[in-house]
Amino acid sequence: MADESAMDLICLADAESGVLIRVLRRHLPGVLPWHDFLDAEIVVTSGFAKGRMDVCLAPDDLDSWSQVLGALATGRGAAWMDDGRNPEIRFEPPDQNGRAVVVVEDFASTGTSVQVPVHLAEGWADDHHERLQRVRSTWPREVTETSPGAYAWRR
Repeated sequence: MADESAMDLICLADAESGVLIRVLRRHLPGVLPWHDFLDAEIVVTSGFAKGRMDVCLAPDDLDSWSQVLGALATGRGAAWMDDGRNPEIRFEPPDQNGRAVVVVEDFASTGTSVQVPVHLAEGWADDHHERLQRVRSTWPREVTETSPGAYAWRR
């Protein structure tokens, strides 16, 4: 298995501001059904504010991130983690100057919302598809739900 060191799933940043989602480790390694959940952190930086928040990513979060990436790559806006379990992250498409806006809202836990404009680098979508593949290969799904509420190791 690959080295389980931290890696960036999302890194949308420019010289002034950015939003980073860093996957740190498995949430509860070896414990069904939590083995495939991942501990991560959201890091937001701007000239005005800096913040960090711990989150737990479910396997479905990675699947939905793949779908969000598809929407963003075609120039549409999208929301990720909008199920109320983690802060919601909304991505607004780039304007005519190439500046996109990332909105992180944590109304359930802290009541905080931050809006971060970032210039997207050329090839950012391909880079993020590769980041997602690296996360998936480092922490592959090893648990399957055999029936509602029943889990087993994949063979």
